Amino acid sequence: MSDTDKQMTIREMCETYDVTPRTLRFYEAKELLSPLREGQKRLFTRRDRARLKLILRGKRFGFSLEQIRQLLELYYIGDQQQTQLQRTLDIARERLAGMERQRAELDEAITDLSHQISDVAVTLTEMSQPRDAAE
Repeated sequence: MSDTDKQMTIREMCETYDVTPRTLRFYEAKELLSPLREGQKRLFTRRDRARLKLILRGKRFGFSLEQIRQLLELYYIGDQQQTQLQRTLDIARERLAGMERQRAELDEAITDLSHQISDVAVTLTEMSQPRDAAE
């Protein structure tokens, strides 16, 4: 059995992919991963490792677990992943547009807050200066 075909324990998966056992069990419960079972022991195959990489990437991009599940299921429809890739592209474009909207809103909020901070700082500076007796 080559290293790429090697089955990994839950501990090895956690160390390799920087996830917790709870995370792996959660993805298993959601039927996103399906490790082999030897008694109480879970053994993760190369397929599980590939799926976990895709799950983690999808989560990092903000895809929902349902979107990730749908994309993973499209792998098996037999069209050389054309449908899967097209759907991934569609979801990624939607997500990117949403992230760009969020960034624009955040940029606007940062600008507004910066102005407020400047205004308050000026007001405090003016308040702390001694008043002229001629006033």
